[in-house]
Amino acid sequence: MSKTREEQKGNTKMTSSKQQHVSLLLLFLLCFLLLLPLSHAQREPNSTGYQCTENQNQTGNSCQTYVFYRAKSPDFLDLASIGDLFSVSRLMISNHSNISSPSAPLIQDQPLFVPISCSCNNINSTFGSISYAGLSYIIKPNDTFYLVSTNKFQNLTTYESVELVNPTLVATDLQIGTNAIFPVFCKCPNSTQLQNRQNYLISYVVQPSDNVSSIASTFGTDPQSIIDINGNNPELFDTIFVPVTQLPELSQPATAPSPSPTVSAPAESDDRKGTVIGLAIGLGIIGLLLILVIGVWIYREVLFKDKLWVMGDEERQRRQFYEGTEKKGMKEEGMKLMANVSDCLDKYRVFGIEELREATNGFHDSFLIQGSVYKGTIAGEVFAIKKMKWNAYEELKILQKVNHGNLVKLEGFCIDTEEANCYLIYEYVENGSLYSWLHEHKDEKLNWKTRLRIAIDVANGLQYIHEHTRPRVVHKDIKSSNILLDSNMRAKIANFGLAKSGCNAITMHIVGTQGYIPPEYLADGVVSTKMDVFSFGVVLLELISAREAIDEDGNLLWASATRVFEGNDEKEKARKLMEWIDRDILRETCSMESLMSVLNMALGCLHRDPSKRPSMVETVYTLSKSEEAGFESSDDGLGTPKLTAR
Repeated sequence: MSKTREEQKGNTKMTSSKQQHVSLLLLFLLCFLLLLPLSHAQREPNSTGYQCTENQNQTGNSCQTYVFYRAKSPDFLDLASIGDLFSVSRLMISNHSNISSPSAPLIQDQPLFVPISCSCNNINSTFGSISYAGLSYIIKPNDTFYLVSTNKFQNLTTYESVELVNPTLVATDLQIGTNAIFPVFCKCPNSTQLQNRQNYLISYVVQPSDNVSSIASTFGTDPQSIIDINGNNPELFDTIFVPVTQLPELSQPATAPSPSPTVSAPAESDDRKGTVIGLAIGLGIIGLLLILVIGVWIYREVLFKDKLWVMGDEERQRRQFYEGTEKKGMKEEGMKLMANVSDCLDKYRVFGIEELREATNGFHDSFLIQGSVYKGTIAGEVFAIKKMKWNAYEELKILQKVNHGNLVKLEGFCIDTEEANCYLIYEYVENGSLYSWLHEHKDEKLNWKTRLRIAIDVANGLQYIHEHTRPRVVHKDIKSSNILLDSNMRAKIANFGLAKSGCNAITMHIVGTQGYIPPEYLADGVVSTKMDVFSFGVVLLELISAREAIDEDGNLLWASATRVFEGNDEKEKARKLMEWIDRDILRETCSMESLMSVLNMALGCLHRDPSKRPSMVETVYTLSKSEEAGFESSDDGLGTPKLTAR
């Protein structure tokens, strides 16, 4: 009997010992895998970006520049997916990367120049400003700030900087469908660099085989100029800035190479290499799973109560939402809207009507921005609150499909079951509408660089809804009052109340704003993306002339412009432009080539034949070229000493 007890006691000790060994082994493996990434990718201590001040940039606080990017399998072997990632068109990448066709397939590690808009962005009073291009990215399953920064953006940014730029997002609790800004590191040349003809500072990520000399050779510049900007010892996977006078021509393969025949010796080497890679990937996956399990456990223990409270609050809100509908006996159209928006409940925040009333002091006129849009502050965050009747479904349906940095973001909505009102709650855009800046502000005027940047932003937003949504979206109400400017004077398209999903349709119900409506829509009710192109042409005329789309006598700006400039040669057109242009632009230094390019683009957008109007892809490209040409001064002025010709 005592022997049996001793055996049981011994077995218990052995089991306990084995458990301890297993635990130690797992702990060792976890520590090894946690340290592995640190040894693999060293970064400089300052991984939160490159600080800047506005006077460090060439003509303000923004510029057009480029990043060096490599095509990677499996997701980024075509220009369409890379263009979507960087919010630019395929054509803009192919033209700068020496690729003959935007639809051409890419091969692994094929080099590309991707254009970006770099600016000096204020983070907060403590940290200061960082120079970056803020790219809008929708969180997908299994995404983390670290994985997207290192894999998709190829270390052109860091997860620390993403967290800094997105203070409202919790890195350990990213929701699928959430919009995050990824700050791609960049720099604008200062006045000294511009004098030395260093027109662009290309963002480049240091690779394991790189040194300063090899990087300089790749870009056709001298090593010392790279050292002057970045220091003598760039770290592996750092973003550095390569100064160039103009973009070097990339050497591209004529066609994607076909697989080579199998040879026995290399195959054997490849097998060994594949085994090592497979083992490394397997260990990485095991480590990631272990980290994930431990992270989930810690997160559950520490934050479980808060999570339950938030979930309970949202659940109560939704329950009240449905109960209120049943109790009030809504109208038939109200019930229909409720059913239609039910699939939005998980995607957008559902606000309570009392929250909105408190935020706007009962929708007092003093909180009115314009029309039926109010400014309100909820939990310290400012929103634009749009009050509507039961016609919000179409706008909600459109807004679910679109998400882009140049479109005003929908944050949530509210259904008032008592008064049969629907409220759409948008991000608040600080600097108001383009219309107010062009036609109402007296003390401060927009310079030509800012106007051109606004035009490019609007064109990028339209290109997105025309080219990257299925079915395509037509805004149908592009005008200067529906273009909002944020704190950095970057443009966002607002008000999708008239937008239509699908095009080439016929309607008898003509809606829109006089002065922006194209002739074919007025005559035949034809709805197509070319409607937006026409309206955008009118906006370009407003930017050039600061004249309203329709004057007090009812004269249309676009009709006047086509009469003035129709049939003229370029020299005569330039002379008339000097008489027609906004006087404030004449006090600046910018090239006639840039002004003429934008005028010709506006006239092209206003062509009476919709099929002859440019697409927004072409428009974005042409305007970007106009921006590059806009501020290279010379001595031979035209019409005024401050307006320069090339």
